Amino acid sequence: MKKKTRLLLILGGSLLMAAIAVTVIVPMLIDDQKIRSLIEAKLSETAGRPFKLEGDLRLSLFPWASIEVSDVRLENPPGFEEKDAINAESFSVHMRLIPLISSLFKDIQVKRFALEGVRIVLEIQDDGKTNWDGIGKKTTMASTGAEEEYKESPVRGPEGEFPIKAIEVAEFAITRSSFLRIDHTKGARLELSDLNLRLVDFSLDRPIRIAFSGRIDGRPIALEGSMGPLGTDFTKGVIPVDLKVNALEQMEVRLKGSVAETTSNPRFDMSFEVLPFSPRKLAAEMRWELPVATADSKAFSNMAFAADLGGDRGKILISDGVIKLDQSTLHFSGSARDFSRPDVRFDLKVDEIDLDRYLSGKTDEKSDPDISRADSDGGKSGQAQAKQKKADYESLRRILIEGAIEIKRLKAANVRIQDLKVKIAGKKGVFNLDPLALRMYQGDLSVGGVLNLTEDTPETSLRIQAKDIQIGPLITDITQKDIFEGRVRADVALRMKGSDADGIKRSLNGKGDFSIEDGAVEGIDLVAMVRNTDSAYGFSKKTAEKPKTEFSEFNIPFNLKNGVFYSDGIRMVSTLVRVKSKGEVDLVGETLAFRIEPTFVTTRKKDKRKMKRSEVMVPVLVSGTISEPKFRPDLKGIAKQELEEEIFESSKFKELFEKEELKPLEQGAKGLLKGILDGFSGPGKE
Repeated sequence: MKKKTRLLLILGGSLLMAAIAVTVIVPMLIDDQKIRSLIEAKLSETAGRPFKLEGDLRLSLFPWASIEVSDVRLENPPGFEEKDAINAESFSVHMRLIPLISSLFKDIQVKRFALEGVRIVLEIQDDGKTNWDGIGKKTTMASTGAEEEYKESPVRGPEGEFPIKAIEVAEFAITRSSFLRIDHTKGARLELSDLNLRLVDFSLDRPIRIAFSGRIDGRPIALEGSMGPLGTDFTKGVIPVDLKVNALEQMEVRLKGSVAETTSNPRFDMSFEVLPFSPRKLAAEMRWELPVATADSKAFSNMAFAADLGGDRGKILISDGVIKLDQSTLHFSGSARDFSRPDVRFDLKVDEIDLDRYLSGKTDEKSDPDISRADSDGGKSGQAQAKQKKADYESLRRILIEGAIEIKRLKAANVRIQDLKVKIAGKKGVFNLDPLALRMYQGDLSVGGVLNLTEDTPETSLRIQAKDIQIGPLITDITQKDIFEGRVRADVALRMKGSDADGIKRSLNGKGDFSIEDGAVEGIDLVAMVRNTDSAYGFSKKTAEKPKTEFSEFNIPFNLKNGVFYSDGIRMVSTLVRVKSKGEVDLVGETLAFRIEPTFVTTRKKDKRKMKRSEVMVPVLVSGTISEPKFRPDLKGIAKQELEEEIFESSKFKELFEKEELKPLEQGAKGLLKGILDGFSGPGKE
């Protein structure tokens, strides 16, 4: 028994000495240059371009199997500013050799895996070519048939099992590294520097602790948290995720949930949260410009975001979404499926939002050289460009969309709206607005419509209905002018076809009825004009009243045909004034052709001549353009009226009409329309 024990001890000692001898002597016998050449050849073959190990190469088998290399480089093709796509100062890995061999490479135990001074460069040339084009093409393997052999030797086992049963990494570190993106097409440069990534206690059966830090253009960014456990086959299992990102010390993002089946059918279920931050400060820190130059310097001062996200390769689901932007809160949910033919559903609810805070309201008055050229050659260049840039609606025809939007209080273009509700539905290129309804200025407005994109030229139909909207404060908010008072009722149906403004105007057809009840035209008192006229004739005295022409009804029935608006029944009715008008507006040429017949009704009968005639009417002709209307009295129309014979037949008629006392009558009739047109020319314009 003692002999056997002694024999075993001797045998064990011999084996131990042999193992030590192997770990010490074998590395001394290995030809570093051959190993270096082999590694370079394999890496170059895999990358598809030269991969060089220009520094030291060290191999060891005791006490850990290890490899250490320095100055590793993956070169760029000729013609790029940067010499290397990747370079690393050093790479080292230390692992236990015996568990690796005894488990047939299924149990990997790593003491340290480290990369230091890694620099990755993505460069885009002026022609759009990048230094990463062609990476991974194994031209050598394809020519020798090795690629086919590689495909027949999958990483996974014969039954689809992940071959590695256990892996432990005490320390995984990438330190003092950087990423540089150079885009010569835009003259842009982005650098991530001081990148450090550490994975602590990397194991398949424990959560992996992650710590990442770095700088974006010199500004700090950090990530920390955990992921896992991965399990023995993380490609099939569910992997918990709990991460926190701190960007530039301005914004913190939290991500918690899980990912699953990362290779076969990747899916995720996450809770995503962005804690309150200031987009304005973040943009300033990054030296970025906000998307718009806001009218309010305090806009985008506070924002937060939270939502539950889920999905896989075929869909994305969003639920319980909340966005807080300054004083506004938005609740939303939605989904998108089948990305080749997107099926989009959404629901958005907003408590209040002032859009004017987020828009500058400024316009660039500089002329566009392309427009100038188009004008100089009669629009031929513009027409050619329009044909070249013909819109393609095929992607919109593939979309299936259904959504709803509700906004409790909305302010836009200084117009105040309440209880806005809109439903949108679209399928096969036909989109329905069914309907848009809202309250504004003590009244209601609804808009229904259809946008048809089944053909190359869009077709649109709209139905607009308004009821009891107070037009006075509405116009005042839009134009900063007092033009009208009264309650608006409208029923308008429109049809149009075209993909540009001119085409739409030419195809504009429809009809409608617009009326204002119990109102007034501000700034003009036609009754006072009548009194001034009476005074000119010696019929009455002048009075000083606030300029306003009150009326019980102002009605505009109209028709639209191929971009021409026309009406023969416009009328305004009040106690002392009747106004009739008929004519047309060419929306394409923007020209006017109207005849206005204001009739001033008098009731005073002190003068004998006045008793013979109780109405005075001075027709006004309106011509010119919408932007520059021209007004002149219709003298022929006046001559045809049955005026007092002693005035009409008098040779002094013209002289009498041109007296200064009569000018207010003419100017009043002109001002009635001009005041209305000018009123809509924009806020602050006189």
